[in-house]
Amino acid sequence: MTSILAFVFVLGALIFVHELGHFLMARRIGVRVLTFSLGFGPKLIGFRRGGTEYCISAVPLGGYVKMAGEKPDETRIAAPDEFLSKSKWQRFQVLIMGPVMNLVVAVVLMAAVLYHGVPGPAFMQQPPLVGKVLDKAAMKRAGLRSGDLILSVDGDRVPTWADFLNAMAGKSKRHVAVTAERAGKPLDITFVPVGTGRYDIVDIDNLDILPILHPQIKSLRPQSPAVHADLRPGDVVLAADGERDVTNTRLIEIIRASEGRAITLEIKRDAQILPVSVSPRNIDGTVVIGADLSAFEIRTIRPGIWGALKMSLDQNWTWTKMIGQTLGGLFTDHTSVKQLMGPVAIADLAGMAAALGMLQLFSLMAMISLNLGLLNLMPIPVLDGGHIAILALEGVSKRDFSIKVKKQMLLAGFVLLVMLMGTVIYNDLARIQWIERLMPWR
Repeated sequence: MTSILAFVFVLGALIFVHELGHFLMARRIGVRVLTFSLGFGPKLIGFRRGGTEYCISAVPLGGYVKMAGEKPDETRIAAPDEFLSKSKWQRFQVLIMGPVMNLVVAVVLMAAVLYHGVPGPAFMQQPPLVGKVLDKAAMKRAGLRSGDLILSVDGDRVPTWADFLNAMAGKSKRHVAVTAERAGKPLDITFVPVGTGRYDIVDIDNLDILPILHPQIKSLRPQSPAVHADLRPGDVVLAADGERDVTNTRLIEIIRASEGRAITLEIKRDAQILPVSVSPRNIDGTVVIGADLSAFEIRTIRPGIWGALKMSLDQNWTWTKMIGQTLGGLFTDHTSVKQLMGPVAIADLAGMAAALGMLQLFSLMAMISLNLGLLNLMPIPVLDGGHIAILALEGVSKRDFSIKVKKQMLLAGFVLLVMLMGTVIYNDLARIQWIERLMPWR
């Protein structure tokens, strides 16, 4: 039920914003709007005001704004308030405003999320320097080693771990070319990552490689050795007993082997590097210092309004590049069509995000809004971008295409759109276990 409600909220809100963009611009340039509908198909509820019918329809997978005189083949009286009576520039403004509203909402929503502060692993914003490569890792068999610095994925530079993981996310079961650096010399490797989960996503867990991780103190037990040593929540352990870059597991091993003996921890506190001497002791049968540890440093960035807006623009640009790479990869075999998601997947993701909280849900909405805006700008007839492309072609040729030609273009776009929808819905259904068991070819 949570998934259904979240899906209706997310898609309903974003479609409303999209159609509102068309509606407001149409009204602004004097086009008479006949219908403003959320959803397609039979009308469930509605009312009429100012010559426009506002309604909610049965199929919540889209929406539309019906304008007077917008179709070349419909009966027209060539009134000045008809869509086709307006200039190409004015019609372009109406068509472009739907996607533009989605792009603006994506930036605003993500800025609002970032303004509230989002905690995340600190290593994600650090260069992808490999700390450990597990024996089972495909990248190890390809030649990657601890200490290598990853530079690019399929020719695209990846300056941070976040960039690297974003680049790898959609490349399951595809040959991937990675360029790394070892001791100042370039190293080229090729391997085939395998994603996991219902969305077949490649992440750091199934890559079986680890960055250099520094444990962080989350909390302290009262009257414990850590308290007496003046350790504090938020301290990051860089070294222990002379051993640098200790992992959480290794730190615990050092502590348990040091009962009654003072060990020196090198910690990072704010911008300072400090040595701290602490003496582990046996408490309830376990040698501890009394600190609850996180396996890696968590950093929460709390920017101001303008900082959040800039970060949102950066994040949306990163997502835009990912979308472009995914779509481009469909034609170069770098992306599997199985990565495409449809309404069932969106509902599932919306439900999971809603369960985590409103900030996570708004983050997902921002990404979906960006996708909706960009995909609608694709030059496919039926979509806004297709109509814009036809306007552009008519402008270049300095003549309007015939009704027959436009119908053929729209039919081709409709067929392509149906094929795309069929693919994403098939992918969605195949991710449901009991349905997948009925597909022996998978």
